[in-house]
Amino acid sequence: MDKFLVRGGKPLRGKIEIGGAKNSALPCLAATLLTPETVTLHNVPYVKDLITQRRLLEDLGATVLTPELRTHKVTARNVDIFEAPYHLVKTMRASVLALGPLLSRFGQAKVSLPGGCAIGTRPIDLHLRAFEQLSAVVSLESGDVVARAPKGRLKGAELEFEKVTVTGTENVMMAAVLAEGRTVIRNAAMEPEIEDLAELLNKMGARIRGAGTPVMEIDGVEGLGGAEHTIIPDRIETGTFIVAAAITDGELEIKSCRPEHLTAVIDKLREAGVEIEELNQSTLLVRRSPAGLRASDVITEPHPLFPTDMQAQYMALMTQAEGTSHITETIFENRFMHASELVRMGAEIHVAGNTAEVIGPRKLMGAPILASDLRASASLVLAALCAEGETLIDRVYHIDRGYERIVRKLRSLGGDIERISSGIAETADEAAGAN
Repeated sequence: MDKFLVRGGKPLRGKIEIGGAKNSALPCLAATLLTPETVTLHNVPYVKDLITQRRLLEDLGATVLTPELRTHKVTARNVDIFEAPYHLVKTMRASVLALGPLLSRFGQAKVSLPGGCAIGTRPIDLHLRAFEQLSAVVSLESGDVVARAPKGRLKGAELEFEKVTVTGTENVMMAAVLAEGRTVIRNAAMEPEIEDLAELLNKMGARIRGAGTPVMEIDGVEGLGGAEHTIIPDRIETGTFIVAAAITDGELEIKSCRPEHLTAVIDKLREAGVEIEELNQSTLLVRRSPAGLRASDVITEPHPLFPTDMQAQYMALMTQAEGTSHITETIFENRFMHASELVRMGAEIHVAGNTAEVIGPRKLMGAPILASDLRASASLVLAALCAEGETLIDRVYHIDRGYERIVRKLRSLGGDIERISSGIAETADEAAGAN
């Protein structure tokens, strides 16, 4: 199992390009199942989850070509299997996004119950109840969700999610675009990735209004066609590199990003003593304030408020801030597993229920630590970069799921990090290629 060896204490400096958003590319790839025509997607990040999603499409019968790096041309004309198997779904929860398009286009779908990061219970009950409101017959059979549309086509309906769900909103959007009549989704997720998916679907011929607001209206159409679309930049990768500049007391120029997609994160980090200058609409200049970092409380909430996917990185930063901060997690009930690993490195963190109290600043020391999920992995890398001595991070396959070539990017900025595979340290080039 691969590990990262990090030698901390080196400020990160330089320029970094942000890649495409994993959480947008995943539903956009699933959306290609809605049409027999070719859909071309640009700026698709080369990360493990996207490789898994491609395998899923190919297993279903789609053809996926990559004429150039980060471009996928998907043709789902010959799809003849309507099942997302367990061996793929267990490694990536987003595989459940095949359910909506398969059900919508073919009138049937079978998807294993999802896996993914160990960050608490994330049931898909909300998806399934919404499908039933669209007239689908849904059952659970031996660990698989089986859904069928009466007479082969779903029917539009008015529905309201009892809790905001991003993948649920995406799944229902894709189910509704080919349904008969109008679908109204209330309490819809408002993330930028939702808007990006809607933009792609509308390019394919869908009729979606209100994406990015709590209420969406979708008028079903008879069929969708091909389209060409560029995936938005990854706002969580952007936020992670902002924290990387601040926690190492370096200076980064972060390019190809969309600052308007993480306004709450930028506002909170500025409050905590991070200087963030918008050089233009897609470039940020980031450094730590000369006055140092200041403790500041944060509560994770659905977009447009502070995202849960930045909580772990923010916690790492707060270990270096003056004062006591309280971090409250409202989205997932088991997303503080990185706290114990930060404590092993010398952090002072007390967890009570869904709130973590972080007392800083504390000098972090290198130690053997264990990554538990994707964003926890990022927080541990950030902590290791500012720690004294060597840190060995195990189970880094989690970070490979969502960060493209993280070793290469950090090394290009002056970070001392390498991947260790099968007990043998790789060279810089080999480590970069493995990512």
